Amino acid sequence: MEDILDVYHRQPNLDFPLVCMDESCVQLVGEVREPIPMSPGHTRKIDDEYERKGTAEIFLAVAPLAGKRRVDVTEHRACVDWAHFMKGVSDEWFPEAKKIVLVMDNLNTHDVSSFYKAFEPAEAHRLAQRFEIHYTPKHGSWLNIAEIEFSAMKRQCLDRRIDALTKVRDEVEARANDRNNRNRKVDWHFDNDSARVKLKHLYPELD
Repeated sequence: MEDILDVYHRQPNLDFPLVCMDESCVQLVGEVREPIPMSPGHTRKIDDEYERKGTAEIFLAVAPLAGKRRVDVTEHRACVDWAHFMKGVSDEWFPEAKKIVLVMDNLNTHDVSSFYKAFEPAEAHRLAQRFEIHYTPKHGSWLNIAEIEFSAMKRQCLDRRIDALTKVRDEVEARANDRNNRNRKVDWHFDNDSARVKLKHLYPELD
C-alpha cells in the first residue's frame, strides 16, 4: 500500500508518466420482450426476463495527472489482449516517455511474460523495458485509480442492458473521449501519513 501511495505523490514527470490500468468483464444482455417506453404518468417498463448474449472485456488505462484515459473492448481477457492493449499505451500514448510508471492489480495476465505470448522476443523485451510496474496489494484494489474510473463508468454508461460488444465499445469510448476533451484529472490526496492513522489496524503490532 505504501509503495502505491509513494508513487501517487511523486512529482509529475513527462519522462516517467503515471498510468493506472484495470479491466472488467461486462455481461451482454438482450431483451426478450420490447420495453414499454415512458409515457405521461408512467415510467419505462422492462420485463424481468432477459437473454444472455455473452460477455465483453473492457480494458481501461488512466493517466490521472494528464487527464487522459484509454479504453478497449474485446471478447475475452487473454494474455495477448492485455499485451496488445499495453503496447498501445506505450507506443501510441507515451512514445517519448523514458519509462511508464504503471499501477495495476496483480492478475495472472498482468505480467511482462504476456508480451512474449503476443510478440516476437525482441519486441516483447522492448515492451517489458517500457514499464515500471507497481502492483496493488491483495484486497487493496481500491488504491487503483483506474478502478475508481471504472466505478464511475459503470454508473454513467453501463447501468442498463446492452446486448452487443460493439454497443459497449461505443458507450465507453464516447465517455472516455468526453472526459479526455474536458481534461478531467484525478487529484489524489490520501498519503502514507494518513494511512498510518486511518488504517492503523492494517499494520502489525510491535512488542
